[in-house]
Amino acid sequence: MANERYTRTNQKLYFAGVALDFWRKAEAGRAMNWQAQVQAEREACLFHLYGALLGLCHEIAGYYRLPQADASVVEQLLSAERLAASPSPEMAELVELAQHAETWLAKLLNAYHALFQPPREVVPAKQDVTMPLISAVTLEDEALPVSADELEFCRQQLKELALRFRGSLSEW
Repeated sequence: MANERYTRTNQKLYFAGVALDFWRKAEAGRAMNWQAQVQAEREACLFHLYGALLGLCHEIAGYYRLPQADASVVEQLLSAERLAASPSPEMAELVELAQHAETWLAKLLNAYHALFQPPREVVPAKQDVTMPLISAVTLEDEALPVSADELEFCRQQLKELALRFRGSLSEW
């Protein structure tokens, strides 16, 4: 394999797709440990999508010979300060997408960073003392913060961005 920056981005996008396929198979199969499989594939997909985003940032930073082109986290490259110091249209678009909470990129970054947060106990609301002490409880599946369809959308958007950026980064 060529030692070009784009190969890492392509690999990560491919592996994210593989993780999404396994995720969907785990949900469809409903094996005994399907919930653990779904969680593992969700985390793998987020890991690879973050890596693909980092790879795309490396492609852009390498093309423009930006400082910190070998940064190990996306946030070092996608900051307004970094953009002001070394402007480029591709990085400006990524910074814009990352800064607005409703965009697919901001949601992807938030979901990735949520992986590193400890589980939070749900604190029940204070109850009325006249209510009975014993109440019926039902166990329901936890809703995942990000669905497979949302991550597939992020993967497609990232792939389209990479192709569009590569077209503008080519030297003729």
